[in-house]
Amino acid sequence: MTPSDHLLRRIARVNPTVAFLVALVVLLAGLFLPGIVGALLLAVIAIGLGALTFTTWPVQSPITRTVRLVLLALLVAAVAAKLMRF
Repeated sequence: MTPSDHLLRRIARVNPTVAFLVALVVLLAGLFLPGIVGALLLAVIAIGLGALTFTTWPVQSPITRTVRLVLLALLVAAVAAKLMRF
């Protein structure tokens, strides 16, 4: 078993409700905190979404791929906007 397989198995055991709530808190904190702190929190969410999208790309439907790419683009734009105001 490769290290990435081990990590994916651990992530699969995470309670979905807890994962959603943690992601929501980090997203809201990133949106409301000013400057570099908010940008870093949003970047963490964007990196996580990018990794999830990359890992699950072969098994996702085209509409799911499109939605994930649009959300990823919006997160990157939010990070850029936060950094521009810094």
